[in-house]
Amino acid sequence: MGTRKYSSYAQIDRELEILKIEKDISYQRIVLGYHRTKESIAPHHLLNNFLESFKTAFSGSFGTILNIAVPFAINWIINKKRGR
Repeated sequence: MGTRKYSSYAQIDRELEILKIEKDISYQRIVLGYHRTKESIAPHHLLNNFLESFKTAFSGSFGTILNIAVPFAINWIINKKRGR
C-alpha cells in the first residue's frame, strides 16, 4: 500500500472508519471459522458422520438391521461406562 496524501481530516477519518470496518469483518470471519471447525470436530458430529457413511455403505436388509442395532449398542456402551 503506497503513501497517500489527504487534503482534509475528514478524508483521514473516513479511511480510518473503512479500515476499522474491514478489521471487524475479518475478525468475525475468523470467529465464524473457529466455531464451524469446533463444531465439525465435536465427537457427536464425527460419530454421526461416520454412522451416515456406514449406513450408506450397507444399504438394504443388512443396513436396516444395522440402523436398529447400532444405536442400541452405543447406548449400552454409554450406560455400561456410567455404571447403570
